Amino acid sequence: MTEKFKDLPVEADTTIISSVQVKIDPYDVVYQKWYWGGFHAESIIFYNDDVAQLTEEEIKNEVKSCPGLIEEGSQISFKKGETFTFVNFNFVST
Repeated sequence: MTEKFKDLPVEADTTIISSVQVKIDPYDVVYQKWYWGGFHAESIIFYNDDVAQLTEEEIKNEVKSCPGLIEEGSQISFKKGETFTFVNFNFVST
């Protein structure tokens, strides 16, 4: 992980299944698969300074532009924190 993602938070009771830094041109992001409270899901995590000029919809569209990433009919959630912006998708309840 690059320095900007070294302090990536993990919510209590969340299990990170996999976490890898990738690029959604031109943005460095982290792609995670995780489990929490009976749900498996995936996230693309942006560093806020990198996307400061983008709206919520534009950030979601960056994620949607990745072929095969978001399953058809998947709900997408958006959470902007102090340092990172999370786009969550592919929720499956267990």
